[in-house]
Amino acid sequence: MKAFVENRFGLLVLVVVALSALYGVAFVTRPAPAQPRAEGPRKVAVESVTAVCPGAKGTQVNVYLPGRLSHEVMKNADPYVTNGPGALEAGYTTRVTSGALRGLSGVRCTEPAPVAWLVGPGPAEGDVLLHLTNADKSPAQADVEVYAAEGPVSGDKGRGLEIAPGEHKEIDLRTLAPSADIMAVSVTTVFGRVAVAARASMRAGGVDWLPLAAPPATRVVVPGIPGGGGRRELLVAAPGKSDVSVQVKAVSQDAEYAMKGRETVDVPAGSVVAVDVTTGIGGESAALVLTAPAPVVAGLVVVGTGQRQDVAFTAGTPALDLGSAVAGNGAGTRLLFTALGGPGEVRVQEVPAKGAAGKPFAVTVPAGRTKDVRLRGKGDFAVVVTPVSGQVYGGRVIEERQKSGLLVTAQPLAPARMWTMLPVLTDSARVVAP
Repeated sequence: MKAFVENRFGLLVLVVVALSALYGVAFVTRPAPAQPRAEGPRKVAVESVTAVCPGAKGTQVNVYLPGRLSHEVMKNADPYVTNGPGALEAGYTTRVTSGALRGLSGVRCTEPAPVAWLVGPGPAEGDVLLHLTNADKSPAQADVEVYAAEGPVSGDKGRGLEIAPGEHKEIDLRTLAPSADIMAVSVTTVFGRVAVAARASMRAGGVDWLPLAAPPATRVVVPGIPGGGGRRELLVAAPGKSDVSVQVKAVSQDAEYAMKGRETVDVPAGSVVAVDVTTGIGGESAALVLTAPAPVVAGLVVVGTGQRQDVAFTAGTPALDLGSAVAGNGAGTRLLFTALGGPGEVRVQEVPAKGAAGKPFAVTVPAGRTKDVRLRGKGDFAVVVTPVSGQVYGGRVIEERQKSGLLVTAQPLAPARMWTMLPVLTDSARVVAP
């Protein structure tokens, strides 16, 4: 054996045998091949939800969970906070028929989010109250930025707002932007978790809650514009550092088209522009599609008809790919659906507070058209929208006709909390780098 080892050829054989043995062990114990990574976000189930509504003493909040609708009356003016499993929705609608706050007002309880956007009238046109709620047991901090027709106007006054655990702040936006007649508001959570809502009471009449708008994007769809008389005003904000030329198309019940004289809207950097689209949509139920080379945010003001005006708001929102649900509905509710890029279909179900849920029914929407669907519910009920096919956008409208004037409230159909889109995750040392 000693002679074999000392022989250079024998030593070479031993090395080859050893390497072969190591290779064999490595081959047998090698890990399974990695699965190919998904190219885009994947759909995952939501496990739990925290929803926060601004407080309104004596108001009934409707809470929806799959298959059932319950309600609770708020005992004081503190924010209403509810926790539950995925698919939870909550909200309320108030009805005032006289006085300075006359109008229908609908609000969806919102979940805390890193960034929230709101688009609507400014303090020069009415009282606009921003609600910030920290429902957690740890402190939070938020920055509020207000954009107006003349550009960013809030400066440093809205930055570094501290919200203690369980605290609720009400901010009169007149303190941040006293002269703004139109505005876009961004609320960025620096740390902690903050839920955002805002209500506008117009000096010309009418009151409603501003729905959360889709974050800045190069394509924005504003659905749920009710037909009928009254003014319709589109608000577009360009929060970036460059001027933006926005292409605007209307999608009505009868056609998809560029509105004459409103085909393009030029928005200076960091500002908001208002465009009267009343004649452009001609009193039909519709949606507006905005396309721009740089990200924009959009909303729309609906003014009712009659001796006393009411007001409602809708805003840019994603398609109904994840479904949607609205907890607080009543008599006079209708849904407006718009299909883009091809025909679409959704399934609609009404869930009353008492009795069994209604049988789901299908709604088919032709390509490039808006469809108006009147619901039969008369008492309190939730409405659930499930996507079937196509790219469909939607909004909820409630109307009540009175001798003194139309009462109206509107909101876009926000994505259901049953599902969320999880972005692609990659292994990288950058996640722990300072």
